[in-house]
Amino acid sequence: MRIRPVRDTDHAAWLGLFRAYAGFYKTNPTAEAEAAVWGWIFNAAEPFWCDLAVDADDRPLGFAQYQLMHRSLGGSKVCYLSDLFTLPEARGQGAGRALIDHVRAVAGGMGCPNIRWLTAEDNATARALYDTYQPRTPFVLYSVPT
Repeated sequence: MRIRPVRDTDHAAWLGLFRAYAGFYKTNPTAEAEAAVWGWIFNAAEPFWCDLAVDADDRPLGFAQYQLMHRSLGGSKVCYLSDLFTLPEARGQGAGRALIDHVRAVAGGMGCPNIRWLTAEDNATARALYDTYQPRTPFVLYSVPT
């Protein structure tokens, strides 16, 4: 397994992963939302990236999408791991850890002091992996419609 940036030729594979990820969280992004995210990845003005975990045949097993985020109390930018997903058949094979470690290395290379992400409270499988890095924080997320 290796990690590589998503390519414009990966659109169909990325879309399959993105939709499976959305399905895991019981949401259904619109075609416009999918197009916007795909566009962010290839827009040099957007600090948003997507990397794939691929097998020996270059078949995508999962993805990590991440971006820079200002952290006012630290006077720095941190890396926000927006989305992390692996195919069910790739779980337990190290794809999730490889993606997180890759994002950590990229973020460190950009001078970010850390990476952050959210997950569902009941996402026990993922949380078992995440807890090997650091205990969860005590912060609670609010999402208020505008």
